[in-house]
Amino acid sequence: MSAGAGPLAAVTAIEFAGLGPAPFAGMMLADQGARVIRIDRTPKRNAPKSARDGDVLSRGRESIALDLKKPDAVEVALRLIERADVLIEGFRPGVMESLGLGPDVCLQRRPRLVYGRVTGWGQTGPLAQAAGHDINYIALTGALHAVGRHGDPPVPTAGMIGDFGGGGMLLAFGMLCALLEAKRSGRGQVVDASVCDGSALLASLLYGWRATGAWHAEPGTNVGDGGAPFFNAYACADGRYISIGSIEPQFYALLRERCGLTDPVFKRQLDESQWPALKARLADTFRRRTRAEWCALLEGTDVCFAPVLSFDEAPAHPHNIARGTFAKVNGVAQPAPAPKFGGTPAPACKPVRAAGADTRRLLAEIGFEEATTHLLHTNTAWTEAPG
Repeated sequence: MSAGAGPLAAVTAIEFAGLGPAPFAGMMLADQGARVIRIDRTPKRNAPKSARDGDVLSRGRESIALDLKKPDAVEVALRLIERADVLIEGFRPGVMESLGLGPDVCLQRRPRLVYGRVTGWGQTGPLAQAAGHDINYIALTGALHAVGRHGDPPVPTAGMIGDFGGGGMLLAFGMLCALLEAKRSGRGQVVDASVCDGSALLASLLYGWRATGAWHAEPGTNVGDGGAPFFNAYACADGRYISIGSIEPQFYALLRERCGLTDPVFKRQLDESQWPALKARLADTFRRRTRAEWCALLEGTDVCFAPVLSFDEAPAHPHNIARGTFAKVNGVAQPAPAPKFGGTPAPACKPVRAAGADTRRLLAEIGFEEATTHLLHTNTAWTEAPG
């Protein structure tokens, strides 16, 4: 399981098992060759293998199971941290400190450690200790307000804007920034990633447009949010959908040509007063053929077109196959590591290890030997291995 390929092959990370953005950041590091050792909780007995294989965010890690309420287990964790470059945790503020694994303790043991923390609201602020989920974090930044049709409630985005884009991906970026600084100075630091902060950052373009009057406050009335007829998704004759993004004049002209939109009203592309009528006309046009027929006519052209594919369909699309966008691990189709590197390509997708699968080997590696049984049991004792 140790890393040997990819641009992060020299990096070792310790990840404390959690949910959402923290494991996503760990997956990103592991995907690019980092050695990621995850400290797991007591594994569930008789958990089906299919459920484990489907836990895509957990792929590529080594796993040690520890009961962190026990001092011996905390010492094992600290011994692992002493040999690591990065730590990843996603608990509420104060939880790691209560376990004796806060930044002060860990940085004392490993001064160049990058201590990566990701929470919904951040480590500070009046909401820092409040519970929340992705929908709440993106709501507070304006990002959720921008997602929806005119007159309808905002549409939750299943974690993609908040937990994973604004949280896990920003944490991974922050940790790599801190790693570069640690290489220069020899000093580690805490990276405080907030899903709320990251969601705001992802909306930077829209905030800029809003400041210049190029973005209406009412969602679903803009060029980029479904308000414009030439930037939208439409139903086809078979009930499937296609997407159109013909913003630029030359692309819009090609859309009109390919779809036979000869009515002079279609020349008024940027006349917002005509958008509802044009949208209705386009909807009627696209309902006349199946999705496959529209693909045959428009895919690969400068119309800016793509079929709207389901999670079952996307891995089989020829472009995704050619790019290696998806991989299949133990029968589970999943997004492959990204981005792609020309000189140090990422290793092949690794499967999900069972919780605690590497406990004995990792303990031996850091100088401990098992005295009775795993630390995940109550009657556990550990002794330091000689030498």
